Amino acid sequence: MKTEFDVIALGELLIDFTMNGTSSQGNQVFEACPGGAPCNVLAMLNKLGKKTAFIGKVGQDQFGLLLKQTLENAGICTEYLYLDPDIHTTLAFVHTLENGDRDFSFYRNPGADMMLTEEEVEPDFLKKAKIFHFGTLSMTHEGVRKATKKALQAAKEAGVLISFDPNLRPPLWNSLESAKEQIHYGLGYCDILKISDNEIQFLSGKEDYDEGIQWLTSQYPIPLVLLTLGSEGSRAYYQGRRVDCKGFSCETIETTGAGDTFCGSVLNYLSEHGIKHLTDENLKEMLTFANAAAALITTRKGAIRSMPEKEEVNALIQRAEERTC
Repeated sequence: MKTEFDVIALGELLIDFTMNGTSSQGNQVFEACPGGAPCNVLAMLNKLGKKTAFIGKVGQDQFGLLLKQTLENAGICTEYLYLDPDIHTTLAFVHTLENGDRDFSFYRNPGADMMLTEEEVEPDFLKKAKIFHFGTLSMTHEGVRKATKKALQAAKEAGVLISFDPNLRPPLWNSLESAKEQIHYGLGYCDILKISDNEIQFLSGKEDYDEGIQWLTSQYPIPLVLLTLGSEGSRAYYQGRRVDCKGFSCETIETTGAGDTFCGSVLNYLSEHGIKHLTDENLKEMLTFANAAAALITTRKGAIRSMPEKEEVNALIQRAEERTC
């Protein structure tokens, strides 16, 4: 079947209510920002000129309609975005901490993104992608878990590259053991793994990142593993080699969407270059752009509507290079 999409993603689409000052009465004000990790990734890809599609479900309510319109405005195909007439759109309140990091309060018991069924996943649609991307928020409950596993199986059978971001959110799991079990399931399928520093420590039980990655790759022969280290940058582990890339200094407002922006940038590069025969120079180039893009998103609120332009990212890289000359 002809490849029509660079990346198809499946998972959660929700409203991130981000802190935005206080009212005249002294109450916290929250801004309704379209979000959800898989669609954040797709939004960055579309900014970079790629063709993408999303599989998921939102409520047939004001927030769900806003999200559908937001994706369409971003150029993301919504053919398989379903509107649930009974269950409301999932909401997440993002509490920004002093260091720019964040904490989440989810309203998702249930939420519409959990209601996607395996019958709503069309295997032939997955075959139209170069890359299929997913996370574990679509694996927290049985129904949507079955849908995710059906999509994974279809993508694997079609020879589509599979990208996985565990995106661990402990409050959404019945237990961390259940979260770990589903992460392991995803590791068994993926070709590209994007994992954060705290996630590799959680999964491996090892404080040292290299030891954690070695533990992981000894069990799962994942061709490309990308480790994000927050403001410190990122690493790529590929064919027994490790490539490091420093982060970029920006005035951080909040970190929502930073990992997704990084991931979208990486998938953009891999959709053009593939994952075979990557040199250290290739990996350095890929990580540099991804780190810069991720740094820029931390200077803004929200994610889907706030993704940086390619020119902005390249300008930040150039300024950093000029300062080191």
